[in-house]
Amino acid sequence: MHETIHLLKKTDFPKIRRGKVETLQVNLGYKCNQTCVHCHVDAGPNRTEMMSSETIDTVINYLQSQNIQTLDLTGGAPELHPQFRNLVKTARELPCHVIDRCNLTILEEFGHEDLANFLADYQVEIVASLPCYLEENVDKQRGKGVFKKSIRALRKLNELGYGKNHKHLKLTLVYNPQGPQLPPPQKSLEEDYHKLLAKYNVSFDRLFTITNMPIKRFGSTLVSQGTFDEYMQLLRKSYLEKNLQSVMCRSLISVDWKGDVYDCDFNQMLGLPLSNDGQIRTHLSELIGVNLENNDIVVANHCYGCTAGQGSSCSGSLN
Repeated sequence: MHETIHLLKKTDFPKIRRGKVETLQVNLGYKCNQTCVHCHVDAGPNRTEMMSSETIDTVINYLQSQNIQTLDLTGGAPELHPQFRNLVKTARELPCHVIDRCNLTILEEFGHEDLANFLADYQVEIVASLPCYLEENVDKQRGKGVFKKSIRALRKLNELGYGKNHKHLKLTLVYNPQGPQLPPPQKSLEEDYHKLLAKYNVSFDRLFTITNMPIKRFGSTLVSQGTFDEYMQLLRKSYLEKNLQSVMCRSLISVDWKGDVYDCDFNQMLGLPLSNDGQIRTHLSELIGVNLENNDIVVANHCYGCTAGQGSSCSGSLN
């Protein structure tokens, strides 16, 4: 795999500072039941990295001590972590809003047949990746048969009340472009998704569009195809200053499976930890009781992916 950090570090991206931390995004590990082309985490079935019990206890302590509003669980497939359900239960009791970054096919994996019911019982918001509404495109990007499995999973979630404008059972789908281009406008694409997925008797609440980042698996593909520089030029050319006010790193911190903290999930994958120089690693246990507001955010050229065009974050477009 081609690493891209050396192509991104030298940057003229504007300096930005953190606001109040409202969301703790936690990567429970890189093990996943899928291997997706666009995956910036490079997750897959053979990955073994998993968060320890001690670090999960630290996550809970941080949520409580800092009065964090939202716990955003990701991976890999976060549900594959053996303590996923206990963490969800504890966070909901605080109370804390919980988001599960779900790949949908996990709902059909052996041992997870009751997962959808569990998520509904604890009113977990599901943010589910479905990078296209066409079977051929989804299977090309995520693996053969993934589209049909995803549709079955979505129907199961619909039966439980997800995607039906239920106040506590929110179902969001996530779109990623197929290649080195920006996603189309979120609103119009969401309308297309609603129309075409209705043919499969599937409904959902909203759609997020997320720009592919030139890092890890996708970045390596760009380098192999000789399109890395071209894609970076697209991101830079599409930069909009107004998006700086809404980028996710202003209100979120990201924690990896070891408990180290980063300004965002993308910095985590690039190994750029939460610090002024992007070198010294900070463990979450060191931040309990610490106010991070107004701290500098570590930036590099991949940050142009969050500010390009309509903008992109873990919560979809920024405008």
